[in-house]
Amino acid sequence: MSGCCPPTVSVPGHPEREILLEKPGPPAMSEQTAAQVRELVTKGAMGLGFILRTDDCRRTYEELRARGVEFTQEPTEQPYGIDCGLRDPFGNHIRIGQPAAQPSEITDEVRERWLAETPADR
Repeated sequence: MSGCCPPTVSVPGHPEREILLEKPGPPAMSEQTAAQVRELVTKGAMGLGFILRTDDCRRTYEELRARGVEFTQEPTEQPYGIDCGLRDPFGNHIRIGQPAAQPSEITDEVRERWLAETPADR
């Protein structure tokens, strides 16, 4: 790969689906603005980056953890399936999810748990 373009990751068998991997900085923005954006991303204030889907969230979690990936949340049962969270080296928030065969209702208890898991400095 040449140094002209940011790296991308493609979905196996679908090269037209790409994820851009780019650290905020010049020439897209000034260094001062880039530093502010990187700080917000690192805090998790920029929201969810993207969700990757898997057939077995727990297995994927164990495989990636064995390769040194640091997770922010272990696989957790959710009304919509099982998912876990991680951040890439630049602070982008990524989820890995295994959809439920039959999603369940999002209860007040689930909402309260989600609120409790939200960092205070966001």
